[in-house]
Amino acid sequence: MKGLPEERAVTLALYIIENDATVRSTAKKFNISKSTVHKDVTDRLKKINPRIYEQVKQVLEQNKSERHIRGGIATREKYARMKEHANV
Repeated sequence: MKGLPEERAVTLALYIIENDATVRSTAKKFNISKSTVHKDVTDRLKKINPRIYEQVKQVLEQNKSERHIRGGIATREKYARMKEHANV
């Protein structure tokens, strides 16, 4: 995703808000680095549009509070797949 960093920051922020997306999933969707997404939606967006920044901040805080749960689910699925392949 090329273009002005300010425009990109707003586009990324709206995507995160609309989809309750994580920084990682947003980076993957737009084919850019997680660092770029994080920099855009925190530093740049705070200066450009504080109202949208507050909305993104809420989504990111929610994601942060839930990440240990997603990690546990991923680990459980990983070992279930390993067990399934071992039984084949």
